[in-house]
Amino acid sequence: MSELSLAQFGGLFLHFLMLSLLSIGGAITTAPEMHRYLVGQQGWLSDTQFTSSIALAQAAPGPNILFVAVLGWNVAGPLGALATMAGIMLPSTTLVLAATRWAREHRHTVGVRAFTAGMAPLTLGLLIATGWLLAVPYVRDPEHRVATLAVIALTVLLTVKTRISLVWLVLGGGVLGALGIV
Repeated sequence: MSELSLAQFGGLFLHFLMLSLLSIGGAITTAPEMHRYLVGQQGWLSDTQFTSSIALAQAAPGPNILFVAVLGWNVAGPLGALATMAGIMLPSTTLVLAATRWAREHRHTVGVRAFTAGMAPLTLGLLIATGWLLAVPYVRDPEHRVATLAVIALTVLLTVKTRISLVWLVLGGGVLGALGIV
């Protein structure tokens, strides 16, 4: 955990504020940019700390957005968690409230229907990029490479070919990770 200056806290808050407006499909879709900023640019977290923060938050009960607070906490304790959560929640919450009200009133227009249909592939692409970012440290590790790629392939296959709930696939991945298989 780092001691951040007031300017660094401001930068952390503003970066997550900007990411909030780009987080189409949820904050997890901006994880690659969070990684670039927190690990690559600022050096506040290592690859392992970043991945572990997301894994810990995703495994815990509650909203998926909690990983943002864990990242902030690991950067600068409670004030880091406050900066990241306020940054990621404030603009998106305000925008969603306004847009939802407007879209509800105009839901039958061609523009709203086209926008809704166009967001699906964008969200899917962002989620795939995030999944790959989280898998890369394990794919690079020779000890986990084959098992990680096998779990990824099996998950994709089961998702496409069956109606198994994603909850069971996440649980299965967690069990394999806890057993040290991946």
